Amino acid sequence: MIERIAIIAGVQDEAEAFLKDHGARIDISPMGQVRRMDFADREVIISCSGIGKVHAGAAAMYLHQNYQPDLFLVIGTAGQVSDVGGGCFYLHEALQADYGTLEKFGDHEGFTHYDAGTWPIGPADWSPFAALPQPNGLNLPNARIATADCFVKCPERSGYLRDELKADLVDTETAAVAQIANLLGIPWASIKAVTDGANSDSSGDFHANLEQAANRAADEAARFIELL
Repeated sequence: MIERIAIIAGVQDEAEAFLKDHGARIDISPMGQVRRMDFADREVIISCSGIGKVHAGAAAMYLHQNYQPDLFLVIGTAGQVSDVGGGCFYLHEALQADYGTLEKFGDHEGFTHYDAGTWPIGPADWSPFAALPQPNGLNLPNARIATADCFVKCPERSGYLRDELKADLVDTETAAVAQIANLLGIPWASIKAVTDGANSDSSGDFHANLEQAANRAADEAARFIELL
């Protein structure tokens, strides 16, 4: 039974968008403030991890040690690399896009992908982490996200992630939290709204669309919790 949910967001705007006017208790963590609140008959803990896989993984471990959540929930924004429609998505699968063997710098075909943490030698061997199934009634489009420690602004890279890894979205946190959840035997889920097309316009589009996308993801995350 899911009674305690730990929410992780990479950017402060994304974390603050979740039930911003709801009464909360404040704890101080190495990542900054942690908001704790009661919502939909559950305890919800919200943390801004900071950007990147290491920060996200560290936040997940900290929250696990100090709050013992029954579910990790990653919320916020992402770039889109496929033509899947919807604007806001339930991430049913996540994988790390930058773990593997590099044989030829500057050439996509020179990189071989493997499951994060496995021995990166031999034929490519990777599979995504599977999220908790969507609760009935949420009805968000499913998407696969590719996570890496880079902000994608290259259409060629976007096409590679779409075609090679069958990704729909890109971010810098979700697969790291999914991997920690898998190691700990805890379910995970993620809801992300799109800010940009992971192309040359992404920097400007991200800033222009951040508030609206963060609010949309936060609203759907609240609905997700109510439907659990």
